[in-house]
Amino acid sequence: MFSYGQMIFGILFFFVFLGVIILQYRTDKKTQPSYFKGSYKVLLGFIIAFTILLTIKILTQK
Repeated sequence: MFSYGQMIFGILFFFVFLGVIILQYRTDKKTQPSYFKGSYKVLLGFIIAFTILLTIKILTQK
């Protein structure tokens, strides 16, 4: 499906992008903390939704 180089690029891109997002979140949270109240709930919602979708996909592929 993907070549070895594309897989390496995708994995590296993901981790670099994640690192940049985390750094920006930390700096923004320090300067404007009122915007980030309850943001963990949104993250938890995304993780739960992703897990449900992944579970459905795995269970229906047989």
